[in-house]
Amino acid sequence: MTAQPRVLLVEDEAELAAMLAGLLAEEGYVVDVAPDGHTGLHYGLSRRYDVAVLDRGLPAVEGLDLLARLRRTGITTPVLVLSALGNPADRVEGLDAGAEDYLAKPFDIDELLARIRALHRRHLDTARTLPVPGGALDLDTREVHTAAGPVSLSQREADLLTALAARPKQVFSRDDLLARCFPEAENPVVVDTYVHYLRRKLGRPVVDTIRGRGYRLGGP
Repeated sequence: MTAQPRVLLVEDEAELAAMLAGLLAEEGYVVDVAPDGHTGLHYGLSRRYDVAVLDRGLPAVEGLDLLARLRRTGITTPVLVLSALGNPADRVEGLDAGAEDYLAKPFDIDELLARIRALHRRHLDTARTLPVPGGALDLDTREVHTAAGPVSLSQREADLLTALAARPKQVFSRDDLLARCFPEAENPVVVDTYVHYLRRKLGRPVVDTIRGRGYRLGGP
């Protein structure tokens, strides 16, 4: 059974947010609504989404600042900026900040839904592989395609590498990786063991050790 696509909606106009959340739910999306930029940033950093829809004039953290912070942490979720600021310079600013699409208010509902569907399709096309040092991880086959040929990973090795590669600039503690990738285990030493397995198969640079903090994906 295919999981329902997830949308992050960051919008401070309560009536508009409720209307959009209802429409998206009718279209089959699971929607998380954040009423301000701070909440949106928290959701964006702690949960995985297929599409994000961001207003610009948000309380706490402005929309483009929120977008820039997400991009700096390596989050590649496709973003549509939905804003009353709709002149060409505003659209250019939003796209340059990292948005994939920009729609001015007031907007046509059918057009908005079509643009979200397009972004979701783009996400599905790109989400099947993740770049890793020396190659790309195929999430369907659990193979890393390298210049020397494909390298097969076990399910747990692939889970660990996926967690790191999905947020390549984030440092994960051993406890965090234990909870994400080895929920049935209790000893964080299992994380160290699987880091060793990945390095043995793909080379030591695939995972960086950040002393006193944990691990992150290795640099290019």
